[in-house]
Amino acid sequence: MTYPETLDYLFTQLPMFQRQGAAAMKKDLTNIRILLDWLGNPHERLPCVHVAGTNGKGTVCHLIAAALQQQGYRVAMYTSPHYKDFRERIKINGTFIPEQDVIDFTARLRDAGLSVDASFFEITVAMAFDYFAREAPDFCVVEVGLGGRLDSTNIITPILSVITNIGLDHTQFLGETLPEIAGEKAGIIKAGVPVVVGKRQPETTLVYTRKASDNSTTLNFAEDSYEWRPTPPAKPSTDSDYHLYAHGEPQPIPFSPGSLKQSPTQRENMITALVSLAELAERGLYKMDFRELETAWLRLGELTYYIGRFQTLSKGDGPLCLADSAHNEDGLRQTIPWLLSYNRPLHVVLGMVSDKDHGKVLTLLPPAARYYFVKADIPRGLPATELQEKGKEFGLVGQAYPSVAAGYAAARAEATDEELVFVGGSIFTVAEVL
Repeated sequence: MTYPETLDYLFTQLPMFQRQGAAAMKKDLTNIRILLDWLGNPHERLPCVHVAGTNGKGTVCHLIAAALQQQGYRVAMYTSPHYKDFRERIKINGTFIPEQDVIDFTARLRDAGLSVDASFFEITVAMAFDYFAREAPDFCVVEVGLGGRLDSTNIITPILSVITNIGLDHTQFLGETLPEIAGEKAGIIKAGVPVVVGKRQPETTLVYTRKASDNSTTLNFAEDSYEWRPTPPAKPSTDSDYHLYAHGEPQPIPFSPGSLKQSPTQRENMITALVSLAELAERGLYKMDFRELETAWLRLGELTYYIGRFQTLSKGDGPLCLADSAHNEDGLRQTIPWLLSYNRPLHVVLGMVSDKDHGKVLTLLPPAARYYFVKADIPRGLPATELQEKGKEFGLVGQAYPSVAAGYAAARAEATDEELVFVGGSIFTVAEVL
């Protein structure tokens, strides 16, 4: 097969959650066990950091990987979904898996005659572990796809488990309440493997403490160790005027990644990654150096191919154009204040998938903005005209467009140089403008 033929097989012949939603879900680890056993269990030879959570898990993966790379380690990373290129899912030091490796693995699989009806996600997880084991990196950073307990990545026994936060997303699979969802995420906690949880939440703390106790392992809530505070004595005017403090320490840590001027969510993600790295340092696997860490995170995109989150698409001539992949209630609660902080009239290019709670998201969006309703080019995409009608119920007024590209072009044409164009609502919408 050629590479395009290989991608066609992976995307169209295999059940794929990105395109089909619930129909592509597998509810146990049987298939991934069969696949990895056929490959000689490559995951057992990899020192993995396993990261779950509702929001921020992809960012935390990239932050951890960048810090390790900055100190000279060779770091593999598995994340999902991809934005532009399938190979984004499988990287070493920010470099994608070669096309030929994708072709060869898929051909081997098709010729093997395994009695397994594997999904797209299960195949790509097996492909990643097979490639990583052959390349023998110093660390692997592995992002959970959905949930945790029954996610295909949960076949590993990591050196560290990380859970960012819990929100009401994918409730049809994970449960209707925060404790139920936390129980699924906590499924990545393994016996004797230290755990970092990014955020204390009243509804979920007991779930984690019980699970850690049952597995005789340590549990560290990241926000108990560090906090961001305004730089004294003046009140900050921008996010970059916040500095990091260790709890109980009167002086700020010499660390202020000013070019990461983003939102409170990004600061929360940085603390989660920081405490995760501190856990690795305690085990002698990493040397904590705040100057090196600052350098790493200022080079985040360069080191790890980090895209699609709080990203500037264009500035200078024409309107400022921004994009972010937040696609649920908790994520948008952080993204919207970030947009409003620019204090510019807003033009919002909005596309969502069909299997979300649209009302909880739409109620957060500013009615004063002008909307360009679009549908991402995936079967799960909500038709633009349906999204337009749903938007009207929440006072969101605008036109429907036949594609993301058409909506984005219209927004850029209609916005003045002093206004702001934002693209969001789903990862797949953002992917089409990157």
